Amino acid sequence: MIQFNGLGWRKENLPQRRRCKCLRKWTKAALSSRDPERAGGGHHSNRGQAKLGATGPGIAIFQGKTEVLLLVPHYRQSSWYDPMFHVMSPPDVRNQWDIYCSADVSTNHPSDKDLQRADGYGHIVLSASEKGTRIEDVFERSPIRIMFPRSGHCAMEEAVLINTAGGIAGGDRLEYSVAALPGASIAVTSQAAEKVYRALNEPAHVTTRLKARESSRLAWLPQETIIFNWARFHRMTEIELFSGSQLLALEWLVLGRAAHGEIVVGGSISDSWRVKKDGRLIWADSFRVTDEIFAHLNRKALLSSCNTIATLIYFGPDLDERLEFLREILSSLGCHCAVTLVAGLIVARFAAKESSDLKLALRSFLQQVEPEFGSTPFRVPKMWSC
Repeated sequence: MIQFNGLGWRKENLPQRRRCKCLRKWTKAALSSRDPERAGGGHHSNRGQAKLGATGPGIAIFQGKTEVLLLVPHYRQSSWYDPMFHVMSPPDVRNQWDIYCSADVSTNHPSDKDLQRADGYGHIVLSASEKGTRIEDVFERSPIRIMFPRSGHCAMEEAVLINTAGGIAGGDRLEYSVAALPGASIAVTSQAAEKVYRALNEPAHVTTRLKARESSRLAWLPQETIIFNWARFHRMTEIELFSGSQLLALEWLVLGRAAHGEIVVGGSISDSWRVKKDGRLIWADSFRVTDEIFAHLNRKALLSSCNTIATLIYFGPDLDERLEFLREILSSLGCHCAVTLVAGLIVARFAAKESSDLKLALRSFLQQVEPEFGSTPFRVPKMWSC
């Protein structure tokens, strides 16, 4: 709680209040009706309390003895002698707040570049040891955090990525890097579904770099990414494979918040993959939607009635046999799905109307894959059940 002495009535604040057309009428009326002496320029103080942020970001309420004033901060740069607040009464707020805000936005043209944005980075290097997989190197920069949950004395099996910002906003830049050295085995997932909020004009950039060295086993199995209406999201997944390694990588998108009945009608989405084997590009893929395309996504040639989609790739031994196995289990998943073999890489696509349906399908997929692929990290992550 912050004390303001005479903020509403001191003479030095009058020019600032009168400068605003929305406040001019109220200022004169309030001064004359409340106290003629103050209206004439007296220096009396009205002591009260202001509770910052009571009605939203950047808004303060001033509680006096007989009336309430609202303090609205400027959104323009002010000099040292320029008062920083307008003072308004609730009736005037109701009538003039929309005019005040619309004028402010139109003159300043707010941009994501003008706001505080995240620049996070998370890096993991894992190797093999006699007791199982061990951590060689970890680096994290806020808002990214990396955890390695274990139960008892069991070997490390999972790494969990956490975005402490609570979501991704326009202009954010996040980068994840995971390297599995020879003999290492690890599954990497996320703490919760990632949320991409509405952006003003700048896209958020997320880059994932995975490297699987010889005889390593790496599973990249994050939870879903939820795209809010008018979000702008660009993601690049770069994978470097080496002969003798195994990798399973998944990324999935959810368009809109189903619980809110949200429909994504605008924004920008770019989701790209680049996969190299022994330094040579073997597969490249991009999913891109821009403002004018969202209105047509319900066409059968595009997403039809599906609001959530996923891409999963697998690299490892016995690809032909495992391709046939995967085709056999697809009919049991309860969603739209297909799988193929491209340049020594198994690529599977999934689509469903609801994210819950797709999550059940992916859980069933991984549960059936685990016994077929043997003792590997290619299983349902424990964090998916939390």
